[in-house]
Amino acid sequence: MIRNSKLLKEFEDEFVAKESLSIEQKFKILNAMLEEAKALGIIPLKDPLEDIEVDIKIARFINAIPEPSETDSTTA
Repeated sequence: MIRNSKLLKEFEDEFVAKESLSIEQKFKILNAMLEEAKALGIIPLKDPLEDIEVDIKIARFINAIPEPSETDSTTA
């Protein structure tokens, strides 16, 4: 469980800046993650449309949020 998302974000940003993976390495990681998801029974989905209404509501809500302007002082 992630307890400090800011710390995780900083770690991810630092990791990405330090590591440079080849496309082959990236595909190996992707394939390993896919195999893990299959082994855990997450993929394939039993019912891909299950809870689609919730996903649509969340997407509509997120898309309705205006982008912050560069001069917006509330984001600083």
